[in-house]
Amino acid sequence: MSKSMSRRSFLQKSGTAALGLTIIPNMVMGKSFSGVAAPSDKLNIAVVGIGGMGNANLKAVSPTENIVALCDVDWKYAAKVFKENPNAKKYWDWRKMYDEMGKSIDAVIVATADHTHAIIASTAITMGKHVYVQKPLTHSVYESRLLTKLAAKYKVATQMGNQGSSGPGVRQVCDWIWNGEIGEVKRVDTFTDRPIWPQGLNTPAQGMWVPDTLNWDLFTGPAKLVPYNEIYHPWNWRGWWNYGTGALGDMACHIMHPIFKGLQLGYPTKVQGSSTLLLTDCAPTAQTIRYTFPARNIPKIAKVKFPEVEVHWYDGGIKPVMPQGWPAGKNMNDAGGAAIFYGTKDTLICGCYGVNPWLLSGRKPIVPKTQREVTLSHEMDWVRACKENPESRVETASNFSEAGPFNEMVVMGVLAVRLQSLNKELEWDGANMQFNNISDSDKFKMTVSDDFKIVDGDPKFDKTTIDIDAKPFAQELIKHTYRDGWKLPDMPL
Repeated sequence: MSKSMSRRSFLQKSGTAALGLTIIPNMVMGKSFSGVAAPSDKLNIAVVGIGGMGNANLKAVSPTENIVALCDVDWKYAAKVFKENPNAKKYWDWRKMYDEMGKSIDAVIVATADHTHAIIASTAITMGKHVYVQKPLTHSVYESRLLTKLAAKYKVATQMGNQGSSGPGVRQVCDWIWNGEIGEVKRVDTFTDRPIWPQGLNTPAQGMWVPDTLNWDLFTGPAKLVPYNEIYHPWNWRGWWNYGTGALGDMACHIMHPIFKGLQLGYPTKVQGSSTLLLTDCAPTAQTIRYTFPARNIPKIAKVKFPEVEVHWYDGGIKPVMPQGWPAGKNMNDAGGAAIFYGTKDTLICGCYGVNPWLLSGRKPIVPKTQREVTLSHEMDWVRACKENPESRVETASNFSEAGPFNEMVVMGVLAVRLQSLNKELEWDGANMQFNNISDSDKFKMTVSDDFKIVDGDPKFDKTTIDIDAKPFAQELIKHTYRDGWKLPDMPL
């Protein structure tokens, strides 16, 4: 070989030229020579939960990638998607799909109900599969911590489905804050126009026959098994604690992401929740939450300081008070909600997903851009990352190293609401995932049902309550006890 000819050019001019190929496709060899799918290769993707957002995610990747397996517990709800993807093998149970097709699957999209995100995704990660998981990332704090650790250990490409993180709005919010355009931020108000599904409901008194097209046991997964009722599925599951995280879990991952990223937040130290009637099984109609985050020292961002900050959340039709100087007649709701950053120099407002950032003063700052511009869709940016070598991979906009800690913040709000009857601000030890001021003797009452009817012209109220031991209840919210037969991977956290 000539000393002037590099090894790369030699390979290009000899073996690969003779074969007429630049790479050997994944379908032939299973993986490229490096053990990572080459950029021009196609991923074999499985999708779990295809009736709703999973279908949107599927459509975003299917033009360029192979959809090899589809899994859903409701084949009536999923029928259209099965029909549109005839080459994909159909499954009821993701565990069977992993057993039968694990070796031929490169990546998994998880778009099931919140309570099954963690077990489906964590199992895939331990098999070396890349994962895209819809928001909220998980149903509990522990599950978020687990996915964060597993993704780092197995070096897979990850993405949470808060698509605004790939948009220009979030990057602009960060750049304005980091350039000192609004000064120090000590308070942020957020809200959403959700829920748009029913909440604040009593638990159904009777079950219903399970449709032949639905596997209710598989839908329930690791949660407590209760009689099926159409009020739970499809779609309405978001408002039931067994399966969802209410309006907060649905929308905070979109609305709060520019706050978490722009203010470089970590674990909150204090949290307090309040709501309309709180029931044991169903999320309240409306709620508000206050998080307190300690001061942060961020050496890489020298133009602004990050003092202690309060972040306030409102949903169910409640909005924050408009800041002084708000344009008369301007709707605060932008694409489903908004975030208002109160700085010492100016006030920054952006809509849901971080869209349309603007300053209350009317200034339009021109500042250096500090972050990678995402030119692909949120899903396709994940596909790109799946095909890159872990050592040189450009991480996605909402990879689990960020999405995991961020989701802990989101679901912490659920804990604050469900523990509100303790009547105190809760002190959170993030590193150890525990509350410091809930004692063994703390108890509170929780409403099981609240009925009202008129009997012979008189109002009759029927409110049923139970006594709750606060500490074990809180521990169960932090780390769920899974139903027999369902288990998360073991990993020290």
